[in-house]
Amino acid sequence: MKMMENSRTPEDRKERRREFRRQALQKSKFAIPSGVTLLSIFCGFSSVVMSLNASTGDATFYLKWSAIFLILAGIFDGMDGRLARMTNTTTEFGIQLDSIADITSFGMAPAIMAYQYAFLELGKLDPQLKFIGWAACFFYLACGALRLARFNIQTKETDPRFFMGMPIPMAAGTLASVVLHWPTRLSSRHLALVFALQLFLAGVFMISKIRFASFKKSPFGVSRPFNKMVLFILLTALLIGFQSTFLLWFGIILVVGNLMINGLWLLGWTGITPPLDQDEVEPEFFEV
Repeated sequence: MKMMENSRTPEDRKERRREFRRQALQKSKFAIPSGVTLLSIFCGFSSVVMSLNASTGDATFYLKWSAIFLILAGIFDGMDGRLARMTNTTTEFGIQLDSIADITSFGMAPAIMAYQYAFLELGKLDPQLKFIGWAACFFYLACGALRLARFNIQTKETDPRFFMGMPIPMAAGTLASVVLHWPTRLSSRHLALVFALQLFLAGVFMISKIRFASFKKSPFGVSRPFNKMVLFILLTALLIGFQSTFLLWFGIILVVGNLMINGLWLLGWTGITPPLDQDEVEPEFFEV
């Protein structure tokens, strides 16, 4: 074997090294999207840790960071699928890992944050409210799991311009935006009940058949690269300028806007083409 290696010309050895580097680079490309997905899981785990720390330290500080980590998890969740498509490394393993990341970062983490934020302290004096909060948080988590399970078996059957049901990252984002805007623990039963209603509604929207626009193939004409760039710059500028206020209103407008469009479709409006029937849709995988 050593004699064969010595018999190779310098050019042969150089070409062999180049081929080895190409193969190593190709293999490493598959790790990039999964690495980003793991960053999303890390942010979800960090959000849980921050929520738990709120019981022993400055609750406002830790709850604010819990919400920030959820927003960061959403950013990484939006990146992993795009990186997989850009590097042509989409795999079944990556799809399954993404689902696990979603239930961790956008199901369990926001449910724990919500319970700590609205129900734990008030529930010490109001057992009924504590039970309502426990039920609302579990309902949100259960609906998130059901929504992901349904998504995993329907990715080849739905119009790629729309999600059926609210995507779980969007649901988590609506909760995080509230906590980020008002990071101090809720101090009244009335506010806690309103927050419980938000949890129940988020759960219902996730398992409903209401269509929510996809940013990958948006029906609003922003899917072209130039339009996406302009929208990204605009949203970034608004985020820098208005911070938590922007996130709160962005979430409200996003949810209310999609609900209004669904209502208009029921009235016969076709300004935005309604979702195609299942037998009209070309099979295609797309992100949660």
